[in-house]
Amino acid sequence: MKHKEKHSESRKERNWWMYSTVLLSVVVIALVVIFLKPTSPQRVGNIVVSYINENLVQDADKATLSSVTEEAGMYKVITIYKGQEIPVYASKDGKFLFLSQPLDMSQTLPKNEDSTTGTFDAPDSNKPQVDLYVMSFCPYGVQAENTMKPVFDLLKNKADFNIWFIANVGGDTVDSIQSLHGKTEAMEDLRQICVMKNYDKTTLWNYIIEVNANCYSLYRDEKALDTCWRNAAKKFNINEKLIDDCSKSKEAVEIMKQHEARVNQFGVRGSPTLIINGATYNGARTPDSFKQAICSGFATKPTECSQTLESNTATVSGSC
Repeated sequence: MKHKEKHSESRKERNWWMYSTVLLSVVVIALVVIFLKPTSPQRVGNIVVSYINENLVQDADKATLSSVTEEAGMYKVITIYKGQEIPVYASKDGKFLFLSQPLDMSQTLPKNEDSTTGTFDAPDSNKPQVDLYVMSFCPYGVQAENTMKPVFDLLKNKADFNIWFIANVGGDTVDSIQSLHGKTEAMEDLRQICVMKNYDKTTLWNYIIEVNANCYSLYRDEKALDTCWRNAAKKFNINEKLIDDCSKSKEAVEIMKQHEARVNQFGVRGSPTLIINGATYNGARTPDSFKQAICSGFATKPTECSQTLESNTATVSGSC
């Protein structure tokens, strides 16, 4: 009889611990729900804009908030910078900002070191390889290309300049290519790949700068963009039918796969990324800073490296 009473008490004790554990779990879950409650969209938008202006913008112009909407379990924050709408994403608790990778907005980013201080020194070679990774309609990538153009003009016979595109290729067709700024960006990437394939680098750079100046702002309007890139091609005697046919071909998709493989090989996370002789440059984005970074990679510096390149635009530190 006593044995049965002890067994009954033991069972009650186990049940009490089980019920207590379940109750504690319910309380913990409730607390998590309470304390991880999403922050209001407006507040997250303000946090994002403040963080961008304090950490990613390096000139007098500041980003402003346009709108905040919920998308894919996050907040899509539309910011306006220099008249351009730039979408970014943020976690609902207002902690993480997503550009090309999550950024903890409770932490301040270290300031980029300018190459003029001598902190960047690329491995030496007789002809430095300059690899600029971009998305054709990323505002930061466009700025980096525009900044690099006078450097290319100065050193194009001394260094090997290359453009690589950041995109995901899911198959063997043009429609399988995914780019951050949509289908029109993927198609422009392909057109520029085809200009690379069929023309010299001077023609490619001239075409890119023309597209940046006149077509970049039209990337949401497929019809207007089609007219614009064709006009840019004509300006530099580029056969628009050749480029159009090439950009829709399987060959262009295969070349884009090579770009994707190289992006993965070097761990490129955002547009723009500049790699010189295999070393990633994170300094200031001005023509002269780019020039000095590239010149650090010469085994013997050419006389062109002594020339100073002027900057006509403000620099922006950010990426897509």
